[in-house]
Amino acid sequence: MSPEEAEKARKAYLLQRFLISARGFWGLSGEKVAWICTLGLLLLIVANLGFQYGFNLWNRKLFDAIEQRNSDSVTSLAKIFPPLVIGSVSLVTAQVYFRMLIQRRWRSWLTQLLTARWLAHGRYYQLNLIDGDHQNPEARISEDLRIATESPVDFVSGVLVAFLSASTFIVVLWSIGGALTIPLAGSTITIPGFLVIAAVLYALITSTSIAVIGRNFVQVSEVKNQVEAEFRYTLTRVRENGESIALLGGEEEERNDLDRTFANVRRQWRLLSHQYMRTTLVSHTSMLVAGVVPVLLCAPKFLAGTMTLGEVMQAASAFTIVQGAFGWLVDNYPRLADWNACARRVASLMTSLDELERAEENDTIGRIQRGEVKQGSILSLHNLSVTLGDGRAVVKETEVEIEPGERVLVAGASGSGKSTLVRAISGLWPWGDGTVSFREDSRLFMLPQRPYIPSGTLRRAIAYPRGAEWWTADQLATALEKVGLGQLKEKMDDDAPWDHILSGGERQRLSFARLLLHNPDIVVLDEATSALDEKTQDAMMQMLIRELPAATILSVGHRAELEDFHSRKITLERQEGGARLVSDVDLVAYRNRKSMIARLLRRRRKG
Repeated sequence: MSPEEAEKARKAYLLQRFLISARGFWGLSGEKVAWICTLGLLLLIVANLGFQYGFNLWNRKLFDAIEQRNSDSVTSLAKIFPPLVIGSVSLVTAQVYFRMLIQRRWRSWLTQLLTARWLAHGRYYQLNLIDGDHQNPEARISEDLRIATESPVDFVSGVLVAFLSASTFIVVLWSIGGALTIPLAGSTITIPGFLVIAAVLYALITSTSIAVIGRNFVQVSEVKNQVEAEFRYTLTRVRENGESIALLGGEEEERNDLDRTFANVRRQWRLLSHQYMRTTLVSHTSMLVAGVVPVLLCAPKFLAGTMTLGEVMQAASAFTIVQGAFGWLVDNYPRLADWNACARRVASLMTSLDELERAEENDTIGRIQRGEVKQGSILSLHNLSVTLGDGRAVVKETEVEIEPGERVLVAGASGSGKSTLVRAISGLWPWGDGTVSFREDSRLFMLPQRPYIPSGTLRRAIAYPRGAEWWTADQLATALEKVGLGQLKEKMDDDAPWDHILSGGERQRLSFARLLLHNPDIVVLDEATSALDEKTQDAMMQMLIRELPAATILSVGHRAELEDFHSRKITLERQEGGARLVSDVDLVAYRNRKSMIARLLRRRRKG
């Protein structure tokens, strides 16, 4: 298979993958209202077609009455016109409501399905660790999914309206136009249903023209959506890292990066505008000519007296409707191309989630097993190896038993796999081998180096990941006092960008306040005091030991001072084939030995 054929097959598969998930809205696991709304929309389309045919007949009778100068008929027809308008407007309005109701419900159902898969089992984090076309999942779930569910409803309802309209008014054209006899070289040629033939030929010419002119529309639209997503992501990165950029004075470099990224957007918009110009050339020409062609075709029969003025106008109206129905694809080709691109971007995210789910269910990729410790230890690592998604080892064959209440420090050089190990323990990192076992019903709470501060009030930030209603204001205030953030008590109900207001050290102390509130059995500290000075770090560790004396603590840190607050130290060393546990030291005996040496040195100085 050539690269072009492989890419074509990939795109076809992605489109099929999206449709498999999306059609579930009308399945057994979908919403019950889906079929009710769909049938309601279908009935409204058929009813509105009836009113459209009524307008066509009314148009014929009106012009016949005008031609005959029959004032009574004109007056009667004028009285019929308002009910026709009110009925048609009501049906079209109801049709818009049902169409948008289907779009809204479909998007809501599919968004909930996709976000549930994305958030389950830490997949939103694991996507960052594997290869695949799933960058900017937030844009795919929000913007791309919106277009991917709006456009198909518009497309299907539009195709249905076009088909029914074309079928109905082709019959009208055939019955009104009849046959056209043309004298040619001393003889005559009779063309049966000449208006129908003219309408079909006209539609074929315009549709073929737009297909040829817009053949690259899908590809250009897909690339445009991709570069737009990359530009949004670059802007988001600047906003999220604004403090670091400002402190380093990186505005000029960021502006250059934004200029480069936006240059891609501008380039794709230029290509897309060229596609729009070409399609507009065809569609606008078609719109101008379509109303004139049937009048010119009917003129010979009208002048010969075999067709009334009303029939000419009815034929012109029917011809325009048929042409509009046949040309519907011409007018909506850009939207179809946009939908195609967005649906594939959503499907790319789905396929990446599929891969993670398959990895969870089979043994082709090694996965760390989760188990329970029956007695003794609260946390056990048995033959634990941590690997990358491609199988390369980061940590190899680790054996550790941690007793309840132990405080264990994980040490090692940078890059030795310490943080990866604690992520494997917490369940964020699934790839590897061996078993991580916890005592039944034990609760684990992890403090990362960069604490997450959710949007909203400070009360919500303190209580996270639980809701603010779990604790009283006094309990929250007490937790703030214990971590040295008592000055924030009066601002707990303020809705502000706290992730930007609080300093790095304040955010880390806030995470310790969360820890006190949740009172877990196992605490995992991943460089959780790196932004604190030594004095504040000591205060936080002393407070943690004092307030949660029974908690088992597993820490990752580089500072030697952390040894004073732990009873045990395990060291990882980076080796060929993955880091290994090279030492397991009892820090209590080590500290006692250091204290004895210090006393001897003091006595010698005094002597």
